[in-house]
Formats: sequence, C-alpha cells, structure tokens
Amino acid sequence: MRRFWRYFQAVLGVMFRHPITGTSIITVLPGDRIVLIRRRDNGLWSLPGGIVDWGEDLPTAIRRELAEETGLELTKIRRLVGIYSAPDRDPRMHSICVVVEVEATGAFNPQDVDEVADVQAFQCSHLPPGQLSHDHGKQLQDYFEGRTTIA
Repeated sequence: MRRFWRYFQAVLGVMFRHPITGTSIITVLPGDRIVLIRRRDNGLWSLPGGIVDWGEDLPTAIRRELAEETGLELTKIRRLVGIYSAPDRDPRMHSICVVVEVEATGAFNPQDVDEVADVQAFQCSHLPPGQLSHDHGKQLQDYFEGRTTIA
C-alpha cells in the first residue's frame, strides 16, 4: 500500500506540475566510508534516500528512508550539503532533493528489497566511478569539497 501511495503522489505532482520533494543521505561510517545502495531499476549505485511522504517532515523522512534502504539507524544529522532542483536531475520526474550528511549505527539490512539490490560502504577514494545514478556524483563532489549548494 505504501508503494502505491508513493506512485500516486508522483502522479499528482506530474498532473499539477509541481516538483516532488525528496532527500539523498550521505551516510558516513567509521573509517571515512560512504554508504551507497545499488538500485534495482537501473543497476547503478546511489545515495540512500527517497520521497518525503505527505505529513512527514525532513528529519522523519531521512530516518525512515535510511532504515528502509540500508537497515541503519540515524543517530545524528550533521549538516545540510545542498538542495538540488534541476528539472533533469532525476530521469523519472522533476524533484527537489535535499541532501544531508548523517551519522548512523547498525548493520546493513535493507527492508525495501524491491528498490535496493545491495548496500555497501565504500572508501571515499574508491567510490564506483561512472556508476552513480541521477546527480549523486555532483552531490558527492559538493560534499567532498565542503560546499553547501543550492542548484
């Protein structure tokens, strides 16, 4: 039912010509490792995240999406990395993505196996080149350069 509601929300956004709000989560683990998920829809790696549900604030959406896609538990939102709003940043729809850096604990155990094929933590210097979905390469570049971006 939850998946149906998300698709319904996306359709409403398209019909009424308003972008959908979502989030990308840069999860930093000990040893300067970044958590990425392998998407089932395109086989590429991406930051965990997703659409903010109706009636949900951003911190709640971040906590929920992180748990659903990785199994990790949010312990702290460190900082805002950026807000990305280019109409072509997501090939599925026009979305505005709020990107945050977080700390988390726990073990990888994705709940959303329809969307997530794998979860791994990569050394910052060994992220899969040319295999990042959407505009996540740009988001990570801004993060590594210490920028807070509105684009």
